[in-house]
Amino acid sequence: MGTFLSWNFRGIRSKLQDLKGLINFFNPVCIGLQETLSSNVPLKLRGYNSVRKDTVTGSNHSGGVCILTSNLYPSSTLTLHTSLQAVSVQVYARTLVTVCCVYLPPHDVVRQQDLDTLVDQLPTPFILLGDFNGYSTLWGSDVTKSRGRQIEQLISNVSVCSIMMRKCTSTNLHAPSPVSILHFCRCCI
Repeated sequence: MGTFLSWNFRGIRSKLQDLKGLINFFNPVCIGLQETLSSNVPLKLRGYNSVRKDTVTGSNHSGGVCILTSNLYPSSTLTLHTSLQAVSVQVYARTLVTVCCVYLPPHDVVRQQDLDTLVDQLPTPFILLGDFNGYSTLWGSDVTKSRGRQIEQLISNVSVCSIMMRKCTSTNLHAPSPVSILHFCRCCI
């Protein structure tokens, strides 16, 4: 089907050249970016369409999400009814698949119902990409915190795994830390 990337971007200006390098190396179908940080910086990349949801200026310089979709694959934006930082597209890569990119700021209170409602809006099969700021021993953290339990619950609520991943690699692009956090993830399905 293709390669899908997810990256906590932490700012368009500082990471644009790195993003271009990833695109040239992986030629992904979609890229989900979290913490784009700025609504006044255009994100135009040759061969890719973008769908963004930016944070309001002055909101502690954090947040924002974007999905970049390769022009080689027909795609359309899927409207989401949510207050969460999330955007979604449907892309045809041998089959029609929904891709949703989410950013949950670490100190925001997020209701389980809001997460469940978001996922309920996604036609199957879907791929959920994002930075959920949820720590759980299920994905390598030393401890499970409340947000991690919410994500565990969200995963258990999804009754059918619609897409089997043949290969998934994750890389921490920052200095090692005692807490496991995915900063970059590549999935080939």
